[in-house]
Amino acid sequence: MQQLNVVISGFDQYEGVDVNPSFEVPNALAKQGLGEIADIDDPLHDVDVSISAVSLPVSFANAWPTLREAIDATRPNIVIATGLKHAAHSVALERCATNLMNAAKPDADNALPRFESIIPDGPAAYWTRLPLRAIINDFAHDAIPATLSSDAGTFVCNSLFYHLLNWASTQDRVLAGFVSFPLVNGTSHRQHGLSLDQLVLAGRDVVREAVRYYLQPSSRDILIA
Repeated sequence: MQQLNVVISGFDQYEGVDVNPSFEVPNALAKQGLGEIADIDDPLHDVDVSISAVSLPVSFANAWPTLREAIDATRPNIVIATGLKHAAHSVALERCATNLMNAAKPDADNALPRFESIIPDGPAAYWTRLPLRAIINDFAHDAIPATLSSDAGTFVCNSLFYHLLNWASTQDRVLAGFVSFPLVNGTSHRQHGLSLDQLVLAGRDVVREAVRYYLQPSSRDILIA
């Protein structure tokens, strides 16, 4: 049986957020796994997928080094970073990471970069390596509200996303991307966030489709623009 390693990251704590989905979802997936795959024709049926969760500080200086340490320890085939968008009403699949730090508030280290490059002389942007079309289709099947996002902001989430894709660009075959979650709420009503169960299901859909695409790449699964 083929072995694939997946690292999924989230953040330790957001100010004023009691239940942080980017902490809860990765840990739930690491504990629960992808679940039983009954369809013998599904590429996932004969694959052992190991999921490792890592929690990161909301820090420009330390988020990426912490994730990179987990990557070096596990040598994953797929890396999925997650974060929180306070104003989002649905799960946002991030398409693009830009080479810009522009903080409206200090990070956990009290850093406040303004209009600075993440990597001097680095590319202006990187595109995600996740199969967004396939993920969106799964979300629709599971009634998970979702959107494609062209902007991961200019705070720590985008900085981490950019570092991750910059690293992935040097690897022979690694998938990597970023997913932003809305706030957790006890109802599925879009205007009030999503339930934690829905968000865990969304995270599982992302991992499943990333693994399927890793095993059987197809241009029909890609959706960027």
